[in-house]
Amino acid sequence: MEKIRLDIIGMSYSQSQSGAYALILGERDGNRRLPIIIGGFEAQSIAIELEKIRTPRPLTHDLFKAFADAYNIEITEVVISKFSEGVFYAKLVCSDGIKTEEVDSRTSDAIALALRFGCPVFTYESIMAAAGILMEEEAEMLKQEEPAPEEDPGEIVSYADTTLAELKEMLQSAIENEEYEKASKIRDELNKRK
Repeated sequence: MEKIRLDIIGMSYSQSQSGAYALILGERDGNRRLPIIIGGFEAQSIAIELEKIRTPRPLTHDLFKAFADAYNIEITEVVISKFSEGVFYAKLVCSDGIKTEEVDSRTSDAIALALRFGCPVFTYESIMAAAGILMEEEAEMLKQEEPAPEEDPGEIVSYADTTLAELKEMLQSAIENEEYEKASKIRDELNKRK
C-alpha cells in the first residue's frame, strides 16, 4: 500500500470536546486535511516542540527521546495505520541500526515524537478517503473550532503595550511556572516584533 506524506498544518481548541484540541495534518502533495482530536497534554507537547520552547524539566515525550538516544534507537517514521469507529491508530517505526520494529502508539503521542525525532509522518489512501476533508471544508471547520478566550478577566490579552524586555521576562516566568500556553502566546508576540 502506498503511503501519503503528511505535514502539521495547525491546531485549534475543540469546541465540541472539552479540554481537547483538533490537530490538522495535511497531505504534502494534495489538498486534503486529516483532523485528529487530541488531548490537552499532547497538544501542549506538540505546541512546545513546534515553537521550540525549552522547558526547565523534560516533558514525557522529551524523556522518551532522551531514553531512545541513550540506547541508539531512532524513530525513522510514524504511520497513521488505521481509522476505526472515529479513532486513529499509529505505529512508530523504530530502528537501532540492526533491527527495525513497529511499536503501537496513540496518534497524538506519535506526532509529538515525530517532531522530536525529525521523522516523517505518513498515512494510507484508505484513511484519507475515510477521514480526510478537502481544503475548502477546512476553513469552515476551523471557524467552528475557534477558541473562546481562556484568559482571566484581569490577565493581559494583548501584549501590544508591553516592552520587549517585559515580554522576555514574562516568557521566562511562564516557562518556569510551566504555563506553556501563555508562553506560546508571548513567544508569538515576540516573533511578530522581530
